[in-house]
Amino acid sequence: MAWDFSTDPEFAKTLAWIRTFVDETIIPLDLLCEGLNQKQLDALWAPLKEEVKQKGLWAPHLGPEHGGQGMGQVKLALIHEILGRHSLAPEMFGCQGPDSGNAELLAVGADEKQRERWLYPLMRGELRSTFSMTEPFTASSDPTEMTTRATRDSDGKSDFWILNGHKWFASNASVSDFTVLFAVTDPTAPPHQRASMFVVERGTPGMTVVRDVGSMAHPHFSEPGHLYDRIGGHSEVVFENCRVPAGNLIGKPGEGFLLSQKRLGGGRIHHAMRCIGQAQRAFEMMLERAASRKTKGKPLGQQQMVQDMIAESYADLEAARLIVLKAAWAMDQGDDHGSSARGEISLIKFAVPRMTLEIIDRAIQIHGALGYTTDMPLEEMYRTGRALRIADGADEVHKQTLAKQLLKQVKPVEPWPSEHVPTRRAEAKKRFGARIEAVRGLR
Repeated sequence: MAWDFSTDPEFAKTLAWIRTFVDETIIPLDLLCEGLNQKQLDALWAPLKEEVKQKGLWAPHLGPEHGGQGMGQVKLALIHEILGRHSLAPEMFGCQGPDSGNAELLAVGADEKQRERWLYPLMRGELRSTFSMTEPFTASSDPTEMTTRATRDSDGKSDFWILNGHKWFASNASVSDFTVLFAVTDPTAPPHQRASMFVVERGTPGMTVVRDVGSMAHPHFSEPGHLYDRIGGHSEVVFENCRVPAGNLIGKPGEGFLLSQKRLGGGRIHHAMRCIGQAQRAFEMMLERAASRKTKGKPLGQQQMVQDMIAESYADLEAARLIVLKAAWAMDQGDDHGSSARGEISLIKFAVPRMTLEIIDRAIQIHGALGYTTDMPLEEMYRTGRALRIADGADEVHKQTLAKQLLKQVKPVEPWPSEHVPTRRAEAKKRFGARIEAVRGLR
């Protein structure tokens, strides 16, 4: 039996270094980066990334055969908890979304020629990528309804695909080098065999990045033609007779759903642990404020309602961390890219972002008016964190998935429930009635 809550001492030292690096270098440096474009940021970040590489921590999400560290999901989860303290920290470690998910997709679906062209440069940090699935006029919670089409064609000399469709929330599309596109290749096939994955390189005729969409995280993005000149934007993209070579198809036609699930499993664990990192940072601010701010002659931390918020937040954090680490452990036990841990992954996907928002909200409340202002990072953390109740599948979808998984394990019974007391009493009497009668006569 193995049941261990400890971290290997050497890896604990690694985690301590990462925490110091995030808190004392990445977070304060980002306070000065307003107005810098991606070229300027890349120059600023290059020494930090080199320091991470020298520590052997660059791109920990894939195995060494693909240019990563091959750490496994549990270690990755512990790393991502710390990286979640600031939105830019994953970038410094080469495991930022959507690049990390696209790398996982290319690792399992691409051939060696495609890996040489896109995966290995992506893992080295030489390219940026986008994942383009969501559409503005279809329910993205049901990807079987996607309308973007890919049609096979040929000019007699070479084969190619013609792409037509409308996407949005294609993260970083305004600054990325290529997009991994989800498009229907056979609308008559069974629902989960209709779509395929394609790589569309930047500048391909027929692909237009219309704008970066305004959101709670970036409310000033709204005008057509407004493109964010650094990572962090979520773009609206139109494909009009966009022609890509046949060799840009990842895997086989119809494998889009299969590849997307392999891409999303580990990514959802990383999202959840980064949420916990955000919640932990908010909790630390909460504690500091409760110990420092006084009202009615005593610190906030001595007020019962504040104590209730602190205790509830700590309980939520501890529970969330355990369920995510369990999901990471379950994923490490198999080689099916998360299929065997599907229930656990669905659980953490809806439970952890909700918990994070609750803790950030309590931290804002304890800070009072100050917490609502941009003088504290809490308001930005709340706005940014809200997206994760929608991204990579809305809460409701993951609740349905989890419920279905749980119900598969239950055998229906008739006519009475299995815990029906009269029925159980009658069964017990058949089994143990003689024993009961035998002891009744004892005095």
